[in-house]
Parts: sequence; structure tokens; C-alpha cells
Amino acid sequence: MGFSVSGSAAIVFAGMFIAFGMFHTATTNGFERVSEAQEDRTDRTLAQQNTAIDVTSATWNTTSRTLTVTVNNTGAESLAVSDVDLLADNSYQSGYNTSVDGDRDTDLWLSQEQLTITVTEINDDPGRVKVVSGTGVADTATTTEVI
Repeated sequence: MGFSVSGSAAIVFAGMFIAFGMFHTATTNGFERVSEAQEDRTDRTLAQQNTAIDVTSATWNTTSRTLTVTVNNTGAESLAVSDVDLLADNSYQSGYNTSVDGDRDTDLWLSQEQLTITVTEINDDPGRVKVVSGTGVADTATTTEVI
């Protein structure tokens, strides 16, 4: 064998070595990303299974035109108040006041604590309200009129 054959074989093997290194790196990174995504999905599913909320009351005050919704966190998962959504009269509500066991400044809604939502920008009795937690777990209640 001459130098040209040995030199070309060395170049081919070096190219294969570099190509395998690039393939291995790309494959490893891809598998890591898939594994992390599966772990994230498992964590979200576990959080959803550990979440339970119960709308204990939904009162509509006809005099002050105020809707007050009381919700208990009956699950094991801690929730964020900022992630809670309220639907009243088939429309998304925003800009309402919240308090957790009387504390208006907290964003943390722990297990066995009570969240109170007060909406002042509704004109008519919504009839039904739906509270949705950040994990997607929801509960619905019918409003009760108070004069």
C-alpha cells in the first residue's frame, strides 16, 4: 500500500470519528431533552392529581352588586392565587380582590386554607361561577342572592 491509500484511510477514519462524535452529542442531547420533558409531564400530572378545590359559597349581593366566592383548597398541593381564574356569567373575570384566610397580600394558597374572591365589576347575578386552579382543576357553584 502506498501513502495515498494510507493517507486517505486515515482521513476517512478521522472523518468517521468526528462524525460519530457529532452524532453521539446530538443524540445524547436529544434523549436528555425528551427525558426532561417526560419528567416535567409527570410532575405536572402529579400536581394535578394532588389538587382539589371546593367552592363552598358563591353569594351575589344585590344591594352592593358584589359577588363573593369562597373556595377551600382541599388537596395536598400548594397553589398560587395569581394562577386562579374565575368565570362568572360565562365570562372570564379579572381585576378582582382576593384574600387567603384574611390575608390580602399573599399569593400562596396552602392546603386546607380558604380563598375569598370578591368581584365588584359585575352588573347582574351571574347565576353560576367556576373557579379554575393553576393546575386546571376546577369547581362550579350556583350563586345565592343576598339582599
